[in-house]
Amino acid sequence: MATLLSIIEPLILVVPALLSVAFVTVGERKGMASMQRRLGPNAVGFYGLLQAFADALKLLLKEYVSPTQSNIILFFFGPMVTLIFALLGFLVLPIGSGLFISDYNLGMLYALAVSSLGTYGILLAGWSANSKYAFLGSLRSTAQLISYELVLSSIILIVILFTGNLNMITIVESQRVVNFILPLFPLFILFFIGSIAETNRPPFDLAEAESELVSGFMTEHSASIFVFFFLAEYSSIVLICLLNTILFTGGYLFILPSTLIFDLFNNILGIDHSILENMYSYISSSPINLALKTAFFIFAFIWARASFPRIRYDQLMGVCWTVILPLVIAYVIFYPCVLFGLDALPTQILL
Repeated sequence: MATLLSIIEPLILVVPALLSVAFVTVGERKGMASMQRRLGPNAVGFYGLLQAFADALKLLLKEYVSPTQSNIILFFFGPMVTLIFALLGFLVLPIGSGLFISDYNLGMLYALAVSSLGTYGILLAGWSANSKYAFLGSLRSTAQLISYELVLSSIILIVILFTGNLNMITIVESQRVVNFILPLFPLFILFFIGSIAETNRPPFDLAEAESELVSGFMTEHSASIFVFFFLAEYSSIVLICLLNTILFTGGYLFILPSTLIFDLFNNILGIDHSILENMYSYISSSPINLALKTAFFIFAFIWARASFPRIRYDQLMGVCWTVILPLVIAYVIFYPCVLFGLDALPTQILL
């Protein structure tokens, strides 16, 4: 029985994550097509919903070509490392009230550590290909990820200061009264910008700038091994959007005032208050809330890609080290002072 559970638990984690990645790719192509007045995928499946599976099948059936002078072991190992660590981040995320794979007390620290290790896969893949375009792309990507990771971890430090705990569920439950997006709105904006840069998404996709580096660190990868990078990129997008939801918008919580909803439905539909209370207790902590919020953030990623032009690499790094990071450090000093002045520091920190 224990062996069976050890097999089922990873499948519960990996299968929905990969399915969400598949439909995010279709959603991105359809969304960008609508913004650019095109049709997008519309032939495979209803409304083009199965296009991602057709693309995956095409890549898996393609002939694989590897560079003759590459380090073949690291060449294959790099993409696998990137995908594995992108999927491991889902392990500690609470999906709903009482729905999680692992309730780890140091969940936020674990998520930061796992996301950091994914950088090694990109560096190994770019170096092992023995191609100047792939190597330059991996160097760019590594520098970009490390720089913006400092911004994200500093902002997460403020959220931890508000809750006094590294547990993901505690962070979500701490937002039952008010979401952290209201008191921490400037940090939310900076965190969202850093999220786009951390996932190498346009307009910050300088590691994959086609006009300069062909396809960046993925230039020499093709066929089935390219699928690992493709899945890792979109898994990271889903993961970072889930983190945005958990840290700033209450995760699976739905916090509209219950009395307002009860009175509204009671007056309009005449539904009894006891029935409404049972319905609200389920809806207020439903995984549907997490899914809708995450879908909105993913749409914002797509919207940013369709709206903004790509910037230069020196501008990207300059904006991180001379604009965003000083602002974040200022808030790291400001918010603890405010909490201390209002005697509102969490009990765990006071002890």
